[in-house]
Amino acid sequence: MAGHVLTVAQQKGGSGKTTLAIHLAVRFAETGKSVAILDTDPQGSLGRWFMARRERTDGAPGLEFGTASAWGVSYECEKLSREHDLVIIDTPPKIDADLRPALREADLVLIPVATSQMDLWATESVQELARREGRPCLVVMNRVPPRARLTGTIIADIEAAGMERAGSVLGNRVAYAEALGRGQAAGELKRTGPAAQEVAALADEIAALLD
Repeated sequence: MAGHVLTVAQQKGGSGKTTLAIHLAVRFAETGKSVAILDTDPQGSLGRWFMARRERTDGAPGLEFGTASAWGVSYECEKLSREHDLVIIDTPPKIDADLRPALREADLVLIPVATSQMDLWATESVQELARREGRPCLVVMNRVPPRARLTGTIIADIEAAGMERAGSVLGNRVAYAEALGRGQAAGELKRTGPAAQEVAALADEIAALLD
């Protein structure tokens, strides 16, 4: 039986796609799942993180890394999903026909949204493209500042637009960026820290949707 596929997509750059993909991959691997991460973004940030991880850990237990062009996603994803419980696809920050293969493979499309109206506006085109491919979407609030009035406004706008939103959010924490530079995830820096708890809660929520 093939594993599940998560595609992380967002039109706007800087929304935290790679951060989200990495942290979910590490968390799911920690729970005992075999996970593959597939980088389709020419910037290659996911690959650089993985190489840093390999140097630090002398390998990356529970994680496999692959790359693919936009139109090579289907082949790579089919191969990886036969061998892993979960495949997470990181995509470039653009919306065009090149994104469709990654959406088509997804059991669930994750759309990170930072706390800004510009991020929210960019979400609409991702939702529309996923809808055409018949794939469900889940908006994930990312880099959420504490006690910001705008956060409530963005959440209200998401709900008013009829978008599905994860109840769990990722905060605006230095730990996420600090960990990535070391080839780690934030939860590996501090197992009981707030970032670790946020990612675990989000992963549990996603796992429930997939199951």
